[in-house]
Amino acid sequence: MTISSSLLLQNPHLPFQIQKHPPLHHHRYPQPPPSITLSPLPPPPLVRIRTKNLLPSATLSSFSDDNEAAAETKANGKEEEELSEMAKAFHISSKTASAITVCIAVAALTLPLFMRSLTTAGLSVKTRALGYLTLLSGFYMAWNIGANDVANAMGTSVGSGALTLRQAVVTAAVLEFSGAFLMGRHVTSTMQKGILVAGVFQGKDMLLFAGLLSSLAASGTWLQVASFYGWPVSTTHCIVGAMVGFGLLYGGVGAVFWSSLARVMASWVISPVMGAAISFLVYKCIRRRSKPRKSRCNCSTLAVLLGVTGISFAAFPLSKTLPIALLQALACGIAGAFIVSRVIHKQLGHLLISESERIEQKEAPDLQNMSFLSDIAGPKGAQLEIVYGVFGYMQILSACFMSFAHGGNDVSNAIGPLAAALSILQGGTTGAEIVIPTDVLAWGGFGIVAGLMMWGYRVIATIGKKITELTPTRGFAAEFAAASVVLGASKLGLPISATHTLVGAVMGVGFARGLNSVRAETVREIVASWAVTIPVGAILSVLYTLILTKVLALLV
Repeated sequence: MTISSSLLLQNPHLPFQIQKHPPLHHHRYPQPPPSITLSPLPPPPLVRIRTKNLLPSATLSSFSDDNEAAAETKANGKEEEELSEMAKAFHISSKTASAITVCIAVAALTLPLFMRSLTTAGLSVKTRALGYLTLLSGFYMAWNIGANDVANAMGTSVGSGALTLRQAVVTAAVLEFSGAFLMGRHVTSTMQKGILVAGVFQGKDMLLFAGLLSSLAASGTWLQVASFYGWPVSTTHCIVGAMVGFGLLYGGVGAVFWSSLARVMASWVISPVMGAAISFLVYKCIRRRSKPRKSRCNCSTLAVLLGVTGISFAAFPLSKTLPIALLQALACGIAGAFIVSRVIHKQLGHLLISESERIEQKEAPDLQNMSFLSDIAGPKGAQLEIVYGVFGYMQILSACFMSFAHGGNDVSNAIGPLAAALSILQGGTTGAEIVIPTDVLAWGGFGIVAGLMMWGYRVIATIGKKITELTPTRGFAAEFAAASVVLGASKLGLPISATHTLVGAVMGVGFARGLNSVRAETVREIVASWAVTIPVGAILSVLYTLILTKVLALLV
């Protein structure tokens, strides 16, 4: 037979060759194509196999290989099932995950022995033992803050794909600790003096000590339960509810500083509204740009300017030097905006130029009139690459901004009651100004980082995926808005809920795209968890206080 060599299709498993005949187009081939002559392949020898003798006549080596392969597959599946949740989340081995857990546990148990609160001369054995228990309770609360509330900082970045989980954890660990250590002092002072009226517990130091310690344990317990199920609850709600429950039980209505509590409750309502409003405006501003190649540069420069200015403003004292602090922070923001914008242009400048030239040459009206990043589905090719590249950088910056602010604000939930309890043990007066030791602030920061590394991935998955569909632009708008509100409140000494702020910001981004873009069921679940957190924290605090007072009575 004669066929074209370029159209020959060979199948080694058949006793003959298959030839494919395309439709003939004689006008394309004025001369017939070269051909070759092939002889058919000889048929393979026939082999008869009896079914009943199939198993005995089969080679043992083939079955041995199959059994080994099956055993290996089964072993791999079993090993996959036996991997811990932490190992699966970070794509590490179970041994590595176990080693990290053991190192954190050993550090948590041994470091308090070297802290100044326990090494002060003249402390009795009982006082040292209670101080050790207090530091462990504070660490437990801080650990659960890191496991649950840290999703407010990095959940949107992981959900949009701007950062991997491992990158997010490392970045958040550094910035959460920095925020807790550098900014925690302001908020802590309000938490320890502004919720309970200390004068009501004059002469009842051990009762107040038991209540503070029970508040830490109760809040940590509920946060751990919520983190296990991936529920993003408010740690501020939890600790305030626990302290109010204890105060009402042992001090009555007069034990609660209601004006301060009213400010906190007002901030719980105001913060999500502010977060939603700011994120809505930021995202709307980005989408309405008719010339995306120019708006990217303007938005990125403005974002860096505001972000660096906000972080720098947090580092300068407020008090009576507000204009000076603002000018210094603004100078830092301008410098940061220039540097970061240059970095972005260096990385993506070739795409910006090529895309700009392509749009100007084609002068496509549909692209010019299209709302910028309508749903991220509009821009194609290089334009979409520019969008994700620029706002990927922006979201990472806003995530760092949010993480720093979160560490400074939420460390108060653990360090406030901890510092007050340590002051009582060391003979301090509950009504006086309490100085927060530096090592105690660092201890709270370490607890937040430890909880983030061990259990933070659970709530990060909830925040990043279930409220609304996130992309780098949406995540940037939400994180930037939430960080602005939280950092400002932390600087003013007002303990707000970072969870409320971020959920409001994410909802604002969703509302900017339409009401149907927000998953109402998830929002309802989150709001329900907020409503349950306060009474649960109060009830657990009362139970723990009753138990602890009995134990302390036996020790006296």
